[in-house]
Parts: sequence; C-alpha cells; structure tokens
Amino acid sequence: MNLGESVRTGFVEIWSHKTRSFLSFSSIAFGVAAILYTFANINYMYERRTKAFEISGPGRMDIQKKQVPGTVTAAALSKGLTTSDAEAIVEAMPWLYMVSPIMRTWADLKDGTFSESVQVEGVTPEWRRRGWVYQMRGRFFDDYDVETAARVAIALEPGGWAGKKPFWARWWKDEGFDLHVKRADLLGKTVTLGDGVYTIVGILKNPPKDKDPRWFFRSGGNILVPLTTAQRYLAGSSETKAYDAVDEIIVDTGNIDTVPRARRRIEALLSGRHRGVTDYEVSDFRETVQNMLENMRKYAVAVLAVGIVAILAGGVGIMNVTLATIFSRIREIGVRRALGATRADILAQFLTEAGLLGILGGIAGIAMGLTGIKYLTDDGPETIAALLWWHFPATLAISAGTALLFALYPAYQASRLDPVEALRYE
Repeated sequence: MNLGESVRTGFVEIWSHKTRSFLSFSSIAFGVAAILYTFANINYMYERRTKAFEISGPGRMDIQKKQVPGTVTAAALSKGLTTSDAEAIVEAMPWLYMVSPIMRTWADLKDGTFSESVQVEGVTPEWRRRGWVYQMRGRFFDDYDVETAARVAIALEPGGWAGKKPFWARWWKDEGFDLHVKRADLLGKTVTLGDGVYTIVGILKNPPKDKDPRWFFRSGGNILVPLTTAQRYLAGSSETKAYDAVDEIIVDTGNIDTVPRARRRIEALLSGRHRGVTDYEVSDFRETVQNMLENMRKYAVAVLAVGIVAILAGGVGIMNVTLATIFSRIREIGVRRALGATRADILAQFLTEAGLLGILGGIAGIAMGLTGIKYLTDDGPETIAALLWWHFPATLAISAGTALLFALYPAYQASRLDPVEALRYE
C-alpha cells in the first residue's frame, strides 16, 4: 500500500469514528494552542523590550532614594538624594547624554467644582530627552521656569485605544482626574494645586494604550511642574530633609558600553558626597528590565508546561484509540497479511492514521491559539504579528511527532500479529 492509499484509508477510519477521533485530537489541539500562545508572547515580549530600550535610552541608569534604618548619625551625615547630587554628576561627567532629577509628591488639585488628590512630578527640561512618546499641546518647561520656580504646570492626558478595545477593557474606565482632563480643556486655565494657583501651560497626551512603547517605565504622574516649584511649594516638611531633595535621578550615558564605567564613577561620587551613608540605590535599567522579563518568562514557562501536559494527554489518548482500533480490526489485519501485506505495511497504516490525528489536532490548535492571542492578550494583532514563520510548522511537527511516538508501540504490536491467529479472531 502506497502513502496515498494509506492516507485515504486513514481519513476513512477517522471519519468512521468521529467522536473517538475528536476526543483524541482535542487534547493535542489545546496543547498546540498553548504552545503557540507561548511562542507569540515570548517573541512579542522581546520586541517590546527592544522598543522600550530605544525609548528609555541605551545607557539608562536610575538612582533612587533609599530609606536607611533610622539613626541620628546617618541623618546628620547625609541629606539624602538632592539636586546638588545631580549637578555634581553633570560637573564630574559632562559627556553624559542626560541627567534628570525628579521629585514626586501628592497635592490637592481644584478646578471649579472638580477636586481630587493627584500625583505631581517636579522635573527639569532634561526630562523630555528620553521616554518622549507624547502628543503635546502648548509648551514644555524651560530653564527660566526652573530658575524662577514658576507656578506653571503640565497636565498628562491618558491615551485611548488605537484598535478595538479588548473585552477585558470594558471594565477599565477613566475616572477622576483622567476623565476630567479629557473633558475639560485645561490648556491656559488656572487651577489650584496645593495652596497655590498654577497656570496649565501644556497638555501631554499619552499614546494609545495598545500602542504605548513604554513597557517598564510608564510615568505615574498626573501633573508635571518645574522641579524647583515642587521643592519650594509642594514638598511638605515631613517628606524631605533638604529643600532640594529629589526622589530619583535618571541618568543616560548615551551608549550602552559606557554604563559600567559611568556607574562606578557615580557610585564613588555619591559615596563621598553622602559620607558613606547608602541612602540611595543605583540600578542599571537593563537589570530592571531583565528582572521583569524573568517574571514574564516564568509565566510563559507555566503556560508552556500546561501545553506540554495537554499534548502528552492527547498522545496517551491516541495510544488508547490506536489500541482500540487494532482490537476492532484484528481480522482485517489477518486478511491484509494473507493478501501479501508486510509487517511494515501494517505498521505504516496505523502510524499514518495516528499522524493524521496529530496533524488535524495541530491545525485545530493553531486556529485556537490565534483566536486566543487575538482576544485574550493586550495587543492581539501585534502579538500575532510577532510570530515567526517557523512557529507554525514547528507546532505541527510537535503535534504530529507526539501522535506518532505514542502510536508506535500499538502499531508495532499490530504488525507482529500472527496472520493465521488474526484470521481466526472473532
């Protein structure tokens, strides 16, 4: 029997036992869907990581303030992280692409009848050199705003959706300040922030949620003000030890190769300025990304494990189906052997039927996987686009290979049946 005849006979046998065949390849289909889902998400995860690096800067480092177990000695020795530290870094390494100090606080914002506590970030013009993905109306801060601690502010407007809103996002609605900044045109208006009156000189609109290239470093602020303004008017005495205290200094060397050298110099510089008190932490942005990727990788491995278990369960099902098929066709095997079929022909016939079940399960699994990616992930079309061409034949090969592997023993047993005994079987 040639391959074409084996395939035709295999399809006839599968169609003759539709329920049994469906149950056999359904587990494989679920497993293939899980594997394809994992392939797509891992690839998309790395694509977004690349975009995040491009936006954040190739040589980014974060210097965060850190609480030291309270001792009077530590407080006396170091004022904590300050604007002066940022200025010292610029003076020591003028070749750095960006040094951006940031101070974060909360303040009550009032605009007419609207009132809400919002997160405020005090920044300098350097802030816009990295991570800039906004559409801007109005203007950004300039050096004069920072020097004079001007009472001006920029409001951040949340982005919408570029494509169709995912089903889970129907319960995610803008509210509070996010809703207010969308409905009220704040540009040029005066609002009350804390105890002072500020003019909104700019509106920064975030990119659509499903197109936002920032992955690991989205800003949590609602309002931006000049750094000196935040330090002078909005930072309560309980929040800072020094009038020029900051929460973070973002540094970008401009080149990934210069990060280790710059990090060593910054750590040495801050150690001297803080008199040995480690009330700060210097982290390479790549380390932060890698840690987050590691967590996502664990999730992907878990999904992959579920897929493998499902495929193995499907393989066991195909083994049982093959055994049942053999027992129901023992007499047929005897007739075929009597008519000249070899053991290899019998082996090939049952392996072909099992392989067809595996391929059908793989095709169904690919369809299920693409559907799941489209409707269950944040960025369905983009995630599907991240799939490489070889992912599809690879998943088909896994499903077909699993089916063949588990059907090998039953098919071998069928090929070893004695023709005479098989013809006598009732």
